[in-house]
Amino acid sequence: MDNRPQWGTRAGFIMAAVGSAVGLGNIWRFPAVAYENGGGAFFLPYLFAILTAGIPLLVLEFTLGHKYRGSAPLTFARLNKKTEWLGWWQVAISFVISTYYAVIIAWAMSFAYFSFGEKWGKDPGAFLFGDYLKLVEAPGQVGSIVPSVFIPLVLVWVIALGVLFKGVKKGIEAANKIFIPALVILFLVIVVRAVTLDGAAQGLDAFFKPNWSLIAEPKVWVAAYGQIFFSLSIGFAIMVTYSSYLPKKTDLTNNAFITAFANSGFELLAGIGVFAALGFMAQQQGVGVSEVVTGGVGLAFVVFPQIISEFPAFNGLLGSIFFICLVLAGLTSLISIIETYVAGIQDKFKVSRNKAVAIGGGISAVISILFATQGGLYFLDAADYFINQFGIVVAGFAEVVIVAWVLREMKVLQQHADSMSDMLLGAWWKICLGVITPFVLGYMMIQNFINNLKENYEGYPTSFLLYTGWGVALAAIVVGFVFAAFKWQKGSLDLPSADNKGVSK
Repeated sequence: MDNRPQWGTRAGFIMAAVGSAVGLGNIWRFPAVAYENGGGAFFLPYLFAILTAGIPLLVLEFTLGHKYRGSAPLTFARLNKKTEWLGWWQVAISFVISTYYAVIIAWAMSFAYFSFGEKWGKDPGAFLFGDYLKLVEAPGQVGSIVPSVFIPLVLVWVIALGVLFKGVKKGIEAANKIFIPALVILFLVIVVRAVTLDGAAQGLDAFFKPNWSLIAEPKVWVAAYGQIFFSLSIGFAIMVTYSSYLPKKTDLTNNAFITAFANSGFELLAGIGVFAALGFMAQQQGVGVSEVVTGGVGLAFVVFPQIISEFPAFNGLLGSIFFICLVLAGLTSLISIIETYVAGIQDKFKVSRNKAVAIGGGISAVISILFATQGGLYFLDAADYFINQFGIVVAGFAEVVIVAWVLREMKVLQQHADSMSDMLLGAWWKICLGVITPFVLGYMMIQNFINNLKENYEGYPTSFLLYTGWGVALAAIVVGFVFAAFKWQKGSLDLPSADNKGVSK
């Protein structure tokens, strides 16, 4: 008998999966990536990447989690005892991300408050790095804890761990049923206001105008695959874990399509809102849109405060709504990230859920304090870049190569997915995962290594990157093998018999 917790409804699972996929990167990464890689022309490789990598990978991870009924470590151990380390590696990646991701949500909370009265003044950049973060002069210096970051960080952890203590159905599912509709409604308010601003049409023209001359460049296609890969929460244990809570009968393939296109729909909405606002800012300053385009932390915490200050009315309210959207998008993703190692600890060490949340979440919360110090931004920037480029990408590559090439499990997994789904997987699924996805991820991985060996990321000192970047990425792999070395309790790797019915061997 399988006593694993389950989602209350299919809609609850999809809300949670979409909540995990829709994060800060949808709002501050996608618009800039699309603009820099051909504008409207970028949507062609982007759609191709969804169909040949995004959805196939989602189907793979949904099927793995559903068939083997476990966290990522348990799923990969049941797939083959020799691949358990891969599950722990992915869990370790999620653990690292959770430590600094919570801090960015804390910044957004602070700025939701700062919006009233526009406390960032006339120079949001100086305010962010000086008055707010109190940034140290050089990377590697820690400095003291910054109270204005630490206090909201505590609140972020209280909310996230509070949800997780409640469990899968009453906690994660219930929270996402509130957070996701609220996020969409509030973000629609921002988009509607943005597209009615003077200069919005100029911004949207810059965003959607296709530059077909870039379409033949490999970097544009790699950017499309990279965006899909990072955006859909693939490769770091989340979707495997979430799908393990699905009931026996569920449409895996359809769930993957809905999740992928819901995520892309929000990205498109974010692009419209961001570029309409950038168009307004460009007109206010009398410059071209290209001169104000940026992404990441700079877009959210420097450029958007500038835009908010220039709004003709309701500045504080609209600014607060924007940053609340960042908080909601961040929380739904953070909760899913923490759940990966909570589930892993539960499965491996047979502890209660509350103990797993307290241990895993507690350790992550304590480590996150490092990123709430005066030197926190430098540590965060390095850890984020390396765990994404040399953690998620490499782990994702390892996953498809091991499943498709080494273990040759594609046929068995396809039979399981087809037995559950109305839409049958054809040869395209095996071709995408056996050829296209490993080729693209392998190319990205090699290019990342070459680029980072040629020059240090952001010009940071090598000594600093060795322990904050390369060291963190390598430590995640080591942790994978260390945790895999612990013995499972007797019977832990036995698959609940009911889950194999109707599946061809």
